Amino acid sequence: MQSKATTVDQYLASLPEDRRAAISAVRKVILKNLDKQYEEGIQYGMIGYYVPHKVFPAGYHCDPKQPLPFASLASQKSHMAVYLMCVYGQPEQEKWFREAWAKTGKKLDMGKSCVRFKKLEDVALDVIGEAIRRVPAKAYIEHYESVIRRPEKKKAPGAAKKKAAEKKVAGAAKKKSTAKKKPAAKKRA
Repeated sequence: MQSKATTVDQYLASLPEDRRAAISAVRKVILKNLDKQYEEGIQYGMIGYYVPHKVFPAGYHCDPKQPLPFASLASQKSHMAVYLMCVYGQPEQEKWFREAWAKTGKKLDMGKSCVRFKKLEDVALDVIGEAIRRVPAKAYIEHYESVIRRPEKKKAPGAAKKKAAEKKVAGAAKKKSTAKKKPAAKKRA
C-alpha cells in the first residue's frame, strides 16, 4: 500500500510503533552500507534508495522522470518488505544472497527482489547490509545499462505510416520485376 507521505520522516511517523521500529532498524543498516552516490527519499510511495539524475541523467527506463531505483523499504498491508534491485536480475548476486541468508538460520520469504518480513527478528540485517554494500552506484549503473535497451526515439506520427507504405510499394515492385523475368519456355525441335 502506497503512502501519501512526501518525506521519509512523514512516512515513518505514519507507521504503528512496532513497524516504525522495524523499518527504522532496517533503514539504519541500509544507510550505513549505502554508497554515497545513492540518495534516500520517497519513491513510489515507499522509502526509496536511488541513483539521482545528477549521477545518472537518463533516469529509470520505465519513467525517465524518476531516478533509477536501487532499493526500497515499505510497510505493506500484511507485511513489511525490503526491495533489493541489486539482487534482482543478477543471478550471482541472488545466489550469494540466498546462501548468506540461509547461513543465518532465518527463514527467507523472498520474491524476485522483495524480502518480506513480519517482525525485525525475521530479518538477517547483516545480509541486507552486505547486499547493499556490495553494489556501489557505478557498478549498479553499469549492470543496468548492460541489460536495459534504451527506448528508440518516437518518430513523427506519420512516419510509421509512410514507412509502411514505402515497404508495400517496394514489395509490389519486386513482385512485378520477378514476374517479368520468367525464363522463356524451350522450343521443341
